Amino acid sequence: MNKKEIYEHLANIYLDASSKSSKKKHKFGSYPKTIQRIFLVGLVMALGAGSFYTYSNTHQQNQFGETALFLYQGPAKINFNFDPATKEMFALNLKQLNLSKYKVLGFAIRKTNPKDIISLRIEFTNRFNEKSEIYIKDITDKWTDYKINLSRFGRMEYWTQMKELAFSIEKWNAREKSGIVFLDNIRVLK
Repeated sequence: MNKKEIYEHLANIYLDASSKSSKKKHKFGSYPKTIQRIFLVGLVMALGAGSFYTYSNTHQQNQFGETALFLYQGPAKINFNFDPATKEMFALNLKQLNLSKYKVLGFAIRKTNPKDIISLRIEFTNRFNEKSEIYIKDITDKWTDYKINLSRFGRMEYWTQMKELAFSIEKWNAREKSGIVFLDNIRVLK
């Protein structure tokens, strides 16, 4: 092999290797406009489907045809022990949620000790730190679904920027010093 053949052979190897690596390292702008558009349309559709999925999971219709915004799905637990404490609570950060179009607070609740007599305090707080609470009694050891009109929270004037929803058990509203209360499907209904 002479010098010329060696150079041609090395040039072929180099050109083959560089053309393969340049095919692998395409930038988005080097693709034809049609492929770019297809990619962007697919991306927009995927993002739209994701936001629809999120919306449909938080806004659902129940068997009675009511539209519900679920604030918390799944069981939540208030494990109270009033030896040092006087109050135990489960609170939800509502993140400035606008509840002005909703009329009812719904949730399921049960206690674990059938002998205990418990009252549950439910309190809304808005951005202006206005607070309004009500109490529910007769909590049983079987799951019970409650629906409470938001109008019962009479001291709440502004429902547009809600800060917190809290469920509390206070020492003076429970016969036993310790126990567990479960909450489930906390939602607001139109």
